[in-house]
Amino acid sequence: MPNPPMPSFRAIRAAILDAPPRPQGFPLDALCDGARLRTIRAAPHLRALLADIRAESARAQAEPPEPLGFELFRRFGQSGDRAAFERAYFDRRRRLLGLSLAAAVDGDDTPLPALADLLWEICGEYSWALPAHLPLGPDEARASRTPPEQVVDLFAAHTAHALAEVLALLGERLDPWLHYRIRAEVEQRVFQPLFHDPHHFKWEWEPINWAAVCGGCAGMAALVLEDDRERLAGMVDRVVRALECFLEGFGDDGGCAEGIGYWAYGFGFYTYFADALRQFTGGALDLMQGQKLRQIAAFPGAVSLGGDAAVNYSDADPRVAIHPGLGSYLAARFATPMPALAEPTLAHDHIFRWGNTTRDLLWTDPAALHAPVGSGTFFLPDLAWVVDRRVVGGEVLAFSAKGGHNDEPHNHNDLGHFLIHVGGESLLADLGAGVYTRQYFREQRYEHLHTGSHGHSLPLLNGQPQRAGRAHAAHVLACEPHPDGLRLALDLTSAYDDPTLRAFTRSFGWTASGGAATLDLADCFDFAQPPAALEERFVSLRRPALSEGCATWSGERGDVTMHFDAGLFAPSVEELATHTHQGQPITVFILRLLAQGAGAAVDARFQFACRLA
Repeated sequence: MPNPPMPSFRAIRAAILDAPPRPQGFPLDALCDGARLRTIRAAPHLRALLADIRAESARAQAEPPEPLGFELFRRFGQSGDRAAFERAYFDRRRRLLGLSLAAAVDGDDTPLPALADLLWEICGEYSWALPAHLPLGPDEARASRTPPEQVVDLFAAHTAHALAEVLALLGERLDPWLHYRIRAEVEQRVFQPLFHDPHHFKWEWEPINWAAVCGGCAGMAALVLEDDRERLAGMVDRVVRALECFLEGFGDDGGCAEGIGYWAYGFGFYTYFADALRQFTGGALDLMQGQKLRQIAAFPGAVSLGGDAAVNYSDADPRVAIHPGLGSYLAARFATPMPALAEPTLAHDHIFRWGNTTRDLLWTDPAALHAPVGSGTFFLPDLAWVVDRRVVGGEVLAFSAKGGHNDEPHNHNDLGHFLIHVGGESLLADLGAGVYTRQYFREQRYEHLHTGSHGHSLPLLNGQPQRAGRAHAAHVLACEPHPDGLRLALDLTSAYDDPTLRAFTRSFGWTASGGAATLDLADCFDFAQPPAALEERFVSLRRPALSEGCATWSGERGDVTMHFDAGLFAPSVEELATHTHQGQPITVFILRLLAQGAGAAVDARFQFACRLA
């Protein structure tokens, strides 16, 4: 399935030049309409979000923001820690949302003095890009083509987008000096380095979320601020080329190798820009057309595990709440229900991105909220992911496994890894993203429990985990869905670098009926000589109870019991402390089965009995 054709520069130029004048407040002009504002203020499904906005506005007026001083700035380069700087940085964006939207929704000028000071502070930040996305030190900065203050990363683009829409939304209620300075800073920090340099930023050609987020945010800022239509046409064309690259990251199955969280991020900001461009051009340019876009929009329905739980391969969290504004928009556009959308809150986005919260405020459809997830079997052939989901009495019993390769965006070395989800929790689990540090994205990445294969339900061969790189790939030998489940077989030989390994296949047979299911897992190894060590590993956030040839993981609403060959494997449980992506401490339990006296050929079989309580 080819990518939907993107408009040529000729078509873009014609549509931009023919576009009508922007309405006041574009693209948030609904917040400048008295009747629409009254509806928003009275909407029950927006009550929590509006309360959060007003509370944040009050806090931001009462307490000054934390300075973004030099010690915070250089901490990433010194230790790899991102959290301290980013906590203060994102708190400013939270304040920006509260003060701006309280003033707009309530028509109240009380927040404006604090907002003016905050806008001035943001304009004075050394760089809108995060230190994690800048050169590591002054020597690297001097050698870089782009100085730190002109690096257009995700958050420089977010900042430009937010400031542009604040100006449009509040208009003459803001001092002319703020208009002048914001326009000047956006021009210098984002428009000049992005639109006036024939050199491209790396994200412009990479098929990942950055292309859509950076491009979409810069594009929305341009649609709001740029009055020269000829220049604007060129700016939009540059953005559209980045969006082409973003779509190339999706196969015909619409799946996102970066995981559901980055699907929501990248495709969310693709959608926000596409809608703003369609509005601006009176529908002449519409980037949301085509079967591939429909498939991409359907991805959450394939990987949902009920509620906010989802299949969370790669750097994805096990619980991902899709923004209800985005979900409502896509559900209406593609007639594709989005599972488990909830009423919006300010904390829905823990780093307070302007585009998400404003579209939650304007786009959330109460009729689209709390749609139940249904049963289904899904095979995403381009990703080589399978998901079988059974809904029984409102509870979910599900299995998923993956192939792919070990050079995917936000890659984990996880070929052949699998999940078993029972009644709201994955008892055989994926740990998802770890805490983002400098080390997490550099040479030590696969030493990390969350990203290395040793932190997944995968074997160690002669003490060695899987290796990173495109050559280390899984090959699908069979994928056979049937009414009661599915069968998947993978050749995982090339996932490892063991010179004695001649062949390794892993096959899954999943059969479900009512509130119970059985998974038959077979690992077949062929070594040139008996392995010095062969260890099977199974990962959970629950401690397994062990008995002879048996391990049981018990959850709140169900359990999984695995039977194994007690004559071949000696079991033990390793308890490890780690942290979630948000820094919350968790304990991981790895069931380790060490083969005893294995020969050169090993046929290891495991049966999992899964039951909803």
